[in-house]
Amino acid sequence: MPIYEYTAQDGTTIELLRPIKDADAPVPDPQGKGRVFKRTLSLFAPQGSTPGAGKGSAHVHTGPTCHCGKRPGSCNS
Repeated sequence: MPIYEYTAQDGTTIELLRPIKDADAPVPDPQGKGRVFKRTLSLFAPQGSTPGAGKGSAHVHTGPTCHCGKRPGSCNS
Protein backbone atom coordinates (compact mmCIF):
# COMPACT_ATOMS: atom_id res chain seq x y z
CA MET A 1 0.00 0.00 0.00
CA PRO A 2 1.27 3.48 -0.82
CA ILE A 3 1.76 6.26 1.69
CA TYR A 4 -0.14 9.46 0.88
CA GLU A 5 0.32 12.95 2.29
CA TYR A 6 -2.69 15.06 3.23
CA THR A 7 -2.60 18.75 4.18
CA ALA A 8 -5.15 20.91 6.00
CA GLN A 9 -5.69 24.63 5.36
CA ASP A 10 -3.64 25.47 8.47
CA GLY A 11 -0.62 23.71 6.93
CA THR A 12 -0.78 20.58 9.09
CA THR A 13 0.40 17.59 7.07
CA ILE A 14 -0.26 13.94 7.86
CA GLU A 15 0.76 10.73 6.12
CA LEU A 16 -1.54 7.75 5.75
CA LEU A 17 -0.96 4.24 4.48
CA ARG A 18 -4.02 3.59 2.30
CA PRO A 19 -5.11 1.45 -0.64
CA ILE A 20 -4.99 3.26 -4.00
CA LYS A 21 -8.78 3.07 -4.26
CA ASP A 22 -9.04 5.18 -1.06
CA ALA A 23 -6.40 7.77 -2.01
CA ASP A 24 -8.93 10.60 -2.42
CA ALA A 25 -11.44 9.42 0.16
CA PRO A 26 -12.21 11.91 2.96
CA VAL A 27 -9.68 11.94 5.79
CA PRO A 28 -11.01 12.38 9.32
CA ASP A 29 -9.12 14.95 11.37
CA PRO A 30 -6.87 12.89 13.68
CA GLN A 31 -7.17 15.56 16.42
CA GLY A 32 -10.93 16.01 16.04
CA LYS A 33 -10.64 19.74 15.23
CA GLY A 34 -12.88 19.48 12.15
CA ARG A 35 -10.11 20.36 9.70
CA VAL A 36 -10.45 19.16 6.11
CA PHE A 37 -7.41 17.34 4.74
CA LYS A 38 -6.74 17.12 1.01
CA ARG A 39 -4.26 14.84 -0.71
CA THR A 40 -1.12 16.67 -1.77
CA LEU A 41 1.72 15.73 -4.04
CA SER A 42 4.42 13.86 -2.14
CA LEU A 43 7.92 14.81 -3.13
CA PHE A 44 10.11 11.87 -2.33
CA ALA A 45 13.86 12.26 -2.61
CA PRO A 46 16.46 10.13 -0.89
CA GLN A 47 18.87 12.13 1.21
CA GLY A 48 21.67 13.60 -0.88
CA SER A 49 19.97 13.06 -4.24
CA THR A 50 20.20 16.69 -5.31
CA PRO A 51 22.97 17.24 -7.90
CA GLY A 52 25.86 19.02 -6.26
CA ALA A 53 24.69 18.16 -2.76
CA GLY A 54 28.16 16.98 -1.81
CA LYS A 55 28.90 13.73 -0.01
CA GLY A 56 26.19 11.16 -0.52
CA SER A 57 24.96 12.84 -3.69
CA ALA A 58 23.37 10.52 -6.25
CA HIS A 59 25.08 12.62 -8.96
CA VAL A 60 28.31 10.70 -9.33
CA HIS A 61 30.65 10.52 -12.32
CA THR A 62 31.25 6.88 -13.21
CA GLY A 63 33.01 6.86 -16.55
CA PRO A 64 34.22 9.12 -19.34
CA THR A 65 30.97 11.10 -19.19
CA CYS A 66 28.53 11.87 -16.42
CA HIS A 67 24.92 10.69 -16.66
CA CYS A 68 24.11 14.39 -17.05
CA GLY A 69 26.01 14.17 -20.37
CA LYS A 70 28.96 16.33 -19.34
CA ARG A 71 32.58 15.36 -18.85
CA PRO A 72 33.69 14.68 -15.27
CA GLY A 73 34.59 17.93 -13.55
CA SER A 74 32.51 20.07 -15.90
CA CYS A 75 29.27 20.02 -13.92
CA ASN A 76 28.52 21.06 -10.34
CA SER A 77 28.63 17.60 -8.78
